[in-house]
Amino acid sequence: MTPTLTWAQLRDLKCAELEGAADGWGKSSNRADAARDRIERQMLTGLRDTQEGEAAQAAVARLRQLGRNFQYVYTECGLVRTTLNSLAHEMKTQQRALREALDDAAALRFTVHADGTVSYPAGGEGLIGGAPLRGGTAASSGPPGLVPPSGLVAPNPNAAKAQDIADRVTGAVRAAAEIDWRYAGILRRLKAEEGLKVPDSTWKDAAGDAAEVRDAAGAYLEDAIPHDASPAERRDWWAGLTQEQREEYLAVYPDRIGNLDGIPALVRDAANRDNLQLLIGKLEGRDDERSMTQLAGLREIDRQLGAGTQPPMFLLGIGDEGNGRAIVSFGNPDTAKNVAAYVPGLGTSLDRDFAEGDLKRARDTAIGAAEMNPDSSTASIVWLGYDAPQVALNDAAGSLDVAGEGAARSGAHEYNEFMTGLSATNQNDDPHVTAIGHSYGSLAVGLAAQERGGIPGADDIILVGSPGTGARTADELGVGPEHVFVGAAENDSVTKLPNSREASGLGSGIAGGASAGFALGASLGPAGAVVGGAVGGAAGGAVGYLAQGAQSKESDVWFGTDPAHQDFGANRFAVSEGPEPVQRGHGLMEAHSNYFHPTKDQMSSDNISRIVSGKSEDIVRERPR
Repeated sequence: MTPTLTWAQLRDLKCAELEGAADGWGKSSNRADAARDRIERQMLTGLRDTQEGEAAQAAVARLRQLGRNFQYVYTECGLVRTTLNSLAHEMKTQQRALREALDDAAALRFTVHADGTVSYPAGGEGLIGGAPLRGGTAASSGPPGLVPPSGLVAPNPNAAKAQDIADRVTGAVRAAAEIDWRYAGILRRLKAEEGLKVPDSTWKDAAGDAAEVRDAAGAYLEDAIPHDASPAERRDWWAGLTQEQREEYLAVYPDRIGNLDGIPALVRDAANRDNLQLLIGKLEGRDDERSMTQLAGLREIDRQLGAGTQPPMFLLGIGDEGNGRAIVSFGNPDTAKNVAAYVPGLGTSLDRDFAEGDLKRARDTAIGAAEMNPDSSTASIVWLGYDAPQVALNDAAGSLDVAGEGAARSGAHEYNEFMTGLSATNQNDDPHVTAIGHSYGSLAVGLAAQERGGIPGADDIILVGSPGTGARTADELGVGPEHVFVGAAENDSVTKLPNSREASGLGSGIAGGASAGFALGASLGPAGAVVGGAVGGAAGGAVGYLAQGAQSKESDVWFGTDPAHQDFGANRFAVSEGPEPVQRGHGLMEAHSNYFHPTKDQMSSDNISRIVSGKSEDIVRERPR
């Protein structure tokens, strides 16, 4: 690239003017954010609370559209601000390099010409007569470091010094020209479509804009994000930033800041609401199953955020990696006295079912806790921060994930990191924290509790629909057995899964019995072989299962000891028996899914709410198995 910039122009460039322009765009971004906040937190809330009818609904829809428009203005103006600041930052670096070269030239009494060549005076001694060697002019032969040395040494010692200065001057100018060209392209593309609406296609463009600005501003902003620090250190890092620095991070890196444990909940919520729109734009138009599934979940979360809920929603995490990530709190976890974080289990992913069902579980718990203890504030969180095992008939390998602890162990570590962040940002001296695990999620919670130091801040643990925790007794979960609470419906088959030895005996018995039955039945023809194999498999499976069961404890389940059994030593609370799996009109796993539902299983829902609200002494108890 041939530079159109001269070293004199680079020297005289007023980077402060670029930074001043960035400040102006920042003010526009902030005004748009304030307008959006006023619409969402004041106008929409007031309208919903006081008005009904078609006109009110139309006004709500218009205000929501206006809020989205302001959100887009906030995002794009913030990107322009960061682009200009990053441009100034990079130009300053080249100005410093140029200034140092010019200062060296002045100290040596060299002359730097407008074209970048450098004249040097006579110096040294000639071989004949000892007269000083004549001076000359050095010109850069290309970018510094790209031209190998020739091996020849100029006799005038000033020549090498002049050559070095010429290379440094030309290198700074070339680099500055490349920077100017690169940022000019970015700024040209930061433009909005005409009109008063911001459709998903525009957010798709905004997602591309954000990625481009991120690439350009990596050294300026990203390198300072403390990814490897503790949540407490991240909290302190954020507190130490200027307001302008915070605004830039929120505009350019909403995904990083919104998903960084240790950042205050209000900040994470603001960042993730913006990142939610960028993710919707990113996935819009893709036709693969994973993208469409996640897009449906994101849209439903967005709908609920826009509709407004009580308790208020806080989006503490969102992402499209793996099966998707979403962390939603009903109530502010930084100010709440009672904080509960629920981990869902088998089959959970970022989809519409999660956005409707699992979010409702967290919200119902928050509402129930407020009823049980109205004098104490509560935040109830659903935490999808790991890849829960999926069950798919066309994916045998994926379906077997639920049989292992791999996903739960990975989730346990991430869950503890999140809980450490809650402890770092909660403003109460001694908040009451409850860890909740459902189904396979109870294994993740159990393994988290068995990590060194246990679950940070946890006072109580609730396990519902659990196939085991990886622990033999409640003592191993770190909060004391009196603070471990278990709900297990009589018709929830997940809580009665066979242990690994029984499952092995069942499998080997079926295989051996089927083989023997097939061979015996073959003498009666093909039909006999089929019948013999079926009968032999059933009989062999039963024998194998019983044989291994006789060598196992009654309390053994797939992942350790049955938490609802007396051998585990936890507090079992009363729940509904749940519908039988074969009962007409009910699903196969319905009893496994009702624990949080205030109408389908009010007993269980109320007991969970009592524990979360700090009223565990009021639970209705049930005898362990």
